[in-house]
Amino acid sequence: MDGRDLVRSMKAFGSAGAAQGLRSVRAAWLRRRADAAGLPPRGAERARVPGPMREVEPGPGGGVIRFGRSELRILVAVNGAVFWGWDGAGPEPSYALAGRCPEPDPRAVLEPDKDGGRRVVAERATVAVSRHGAVEVRTPGGVVLRRELPPRWWEPADGGPARWTQRSEVAADARFFGLGGRSAGPRLREGTYRLWNTDSGLPSVPGSDPSSVTMPVQLVVADAGTHLVFHDSTWDGTVDLREGEEGAGSGHDRPGRSVLRMDGGPLRCWVMVGTPARVLLAWASLTGAPALPPSWALGHHHALWGSGDEEEVRRVVTGYQERDLPLDAVHLGVGHADAHQVFTVDEERFPKLPVLAEELRRDGIRLVSVVEPAVPAVPGNPVYDGGTREDVFVRDASGPVVRGVARAGDVVFPDFTQARARAWWGERYEERLGQGFAGVWHDLNAPTSFAAFGEPTLPRSARHRLEGGGGDHREAHNVYGLCMARAAYEGLRALVPGERPFVVSRSGWAGLQRYGGTWSGDVATGWPGLRASLASVLGLGLCGVPYAGPDVGGTDGSPSPELYLRWFQLAAHLPLFRTHGGPRAGRREPWEFGAEVLEHARVALAERRRLLPYFVTLAHLARRTGAPYVRPLWWSSPEERALRDCEDAFLLGDCLLVAPVLDPGADRRAVQLPRGRWYDVVTERAYEGPAQVLVEAPLARIPVFARAGAVIPVRGEDGAPELEVWAPARGRTGGGLVVRDAGDGWVEPEIERYVSRWEDERVVVRREGGDGAGEPFRTVRVRGTAERPAQR
Repeated sequence: MDGRDLVRSMKAFGSAGAAQGLRSVRAAWLRRRADAAGLPPRGAERARVPGPMREVEPGPGGGVIRFGRSELRILVAVNGAVFWGWDGAGPEPSYALAGRCPEPDPRAVLEPDKDGGRRVVAERATVAVSRHGAVEVRTPGGVVLRRELPPRWWEPADGGPARWTQRSEVAADARFFGLGGRSAGPRLREGTYRLWNTDSGLPSVPGSDPSSVTMPVQLVVADAGTHLVFHDSTWDGTVDLREGEEGAGSGHDRPGRSVLRMDGGPLRCWVMVGTPARVLLAWASLTGAPALPPSWALGHHHALWGSGDEEEVRRVVTGYQERDLPLDAVHLGVGHADAHQVFTVDEERFPKLPVLAEELRRDGIRLVSVVEPAVPAVPGNPVYDGGTREDVFVRDASGPVVRGVARAGDVVFPDFTQARARAWWGERYEERLGQGFAGVWHDLNAPTSFAAFGEPTLPRSARHRLEGGGGDHREAHNVYGLCMARAAYEGLRALVPGERPFVVSRSGWAGLQRYGGTWSGDVATGWPGLRASLASVLGLGLCGVPYAGPDVGGTDGSPSPELYLRWFQLAAHLPLFRTHGGPRAGRREPWEFGAEVLEHARVALAERRRLLPYFVTLAHLARRTGAPYVRPLWWSSPEERALRDCEDAFLLGDCLLVAPVLDPGADRRAVQLPRGRWYDVVTERAYEGPAQVLVEAPLARIPVFARAGAVIPVRGEDGAPELEVWAPARGRTGGGLVVRDAGDGWVEPEIERYVSRWEDERVVVRREGGDGAGEPFRTVRVRGTAERPAQR
């Protein structure tokens, strides 16, 4: 925290903020002093490269290749993923893996390659290693998808972790995606992206890099194929990306470039090759299936930030009910908790919270509680006293417990990288459940100091258990939020074994989807922030975290009625649909923006409620296949270059295409359609793709299209499930998958498959396969049958 941050703190919080800011300056000084004492200075370093290949030792699924100054371990797993690790690094231990490393594929063996190299052939890819340590990933047909140049290490002469650099090349036409939830995405253009989870305290816009969910995961899409590469190191680092250029320089192509620089950790990597769907399936099989949210979590949420009270909650809920607007969950921010406790409700503001929670639950509304990792260091605080007895708090390099500064003043932090601390913390959620809460959302768990505007609360020299391996905060920082989410998920599941936990975490890393989802954190209130929120959700989905969404309207300033409505309409088609308001954000319920906005928001809410069965289906499919709910337009056609460059529309599952309005004053917009016939869901006008079409986008709605032949489960006017079928083109068939809502328990319903086709002069829908146990849909509505020529 510097002088400018202190001035901002004074402006934001007045004299109290100035006092907090001064405490934060002191905390920053203490962190730097602790690091100076606990971390050795980086002095002289020795550079190292692998050197020439010396010998090869075949093994199950691959083997070990020894070079003059390193060795490379290669493994082809039975799920089709390929692993390699330098300096003998293996795939375990890893916070990203859902369990043990997959078994090796016995069919894969190291064999000679051209020019004295070696290669291992897998079902979907060939990995070739040159004599000097370059690694190529090729398609089964031999086309190079990625070339990793020999790595370089810089080793401290006095010992300690070595930093390293991995330079890579991809095809000239390739596009980069991923790296977590990036406001600059979803397509990652030339620039430097940091791999260090940061709650910056400043709202993000396109082009700003800080992210609270970063991960070294790249999804690269090119004409020759799609591949996902994951460099499994939790340390701080950066990625420099530069897209390639075809025909650059005397008719030659300039390849795309990726330069990964890490401050430490093992140099190890996983690669998956195939279609986007197969790649995400392999990634989910490696890092874990996405947690299935409770059914109510797929509805509409409203968050109350700041110091609200019971009266404020009732005011908001009554406002929705009186206006007949659907509401499924209310999130309570920091104001509902005692300022000097963690799991204790402020009884002055919420004297009868369990009674309120029960009343809301009878109306179909759940309460969700914010939880932060910072524990006020106040003797008599039962969490602080209990954690001290159990020795679960983070300590510094010299032994004492580390103290930081947060909203409540001096705080300490549990070490979630040890199983005992996670189990102890998970038990604390019993108090939340006893107060009537149905789920939790984790905030400032990078961990970050609220008062210091994104300053890391823990010094880098702070010691962590790291599952018994031991290490410091440089290695643990990026997985701190992931491990906190694990503690909550496992604790809630043990406390209420019959219900699926609801956990949303601000911070996370690879594998976060195993425990829940995330939201886009602080996004700037403005049209650039609207774009950033969509980019973040798309990027997270491509990194395996499908349940995500923004706070409607952004987090700073006051959105205009038009901006609020356009954001609302977008969010109604995202997995996590959350509006918010409170002292920091202001009142942001739909009726606060005027009668016109209220009526249009009512339409968007009604459409979300109508599509709930479809969202339930997408949630189950994400759990079983790893496919995100929200997908880029190129998902099924990655070879279509025009789709790879389209960032202002998305697919919702296989059946719907959503084209939000992202610019002020727009009442029409251009939409890039993938191949096939698409229907405007309001006018039922048909359009033929691939094409770019200009469509109406009045303030009342955003353009949404249905794929011809789609079979979509929807909620009828009487609340009963129905099938909505969009007529396939003549001579073609369509279809869709349906997973029925089985409640909030652990039953996994059957996937029902439906096929649509023209027979004689009508559209017929039939269920294929299955045991026929599900009741037939009482209502099937066929749309798009009007005989009108398709628009191009």
